[in-house]
Amino acid sequence: MTKTKKAPWFATLGNKLTVPLLRAGVKLNGTGNYPMYLLTVRGRKSGQPRTVPIVTIERNGNRYLASPYGTVAWVRNLQAAGEATLTRGGRVETVKARELPQREAALVLQADIKGGNPFARYYQVTAESSFEEFERVAASHPVFLLQGAV
Repeated sequence: MTKTKKAPWFATLGNKLTVPLLRAGVKLNGTGNYPMYLLTVRGRKSGQPRTVPIVTIERNGNRYLASPYGTVAWVRNLQAAGEATLTRGGRVETVKARELPQREAALVLQADIKGGNPFARYYQVTAESSFEEFERVAASHPVFLLQGAV
């Protein structure tokens, strides 16, 4: 089991500023070409919907979510629920989320960071890092494959 973490204060503050914009239908991109969505997932304890802005990774026709801050609340909720909704520009899509095994997650992270992911600094690896380093990082930074409408 991975260690439970909490997002840093600046991410929490940024989320509070970003959520109203995304709810209003403003299409935001993370740094570069990483689209931002509102991820809404059922709380694992409360059962209430929990919403957080996230950035998706789009590679080879697939969409992924990776957690730069480790096993934070939205990750634990998504692990429990297995599905969520993504909202962007007023469009709502329900998706299944499958957590990738460590090796597959490492491959996704490695390709993404080599492709210029601006959030790479949070994973503490570089494009030149070995695959073993990506596997180490994948153990504490869950990656989910998002699969079509539910």
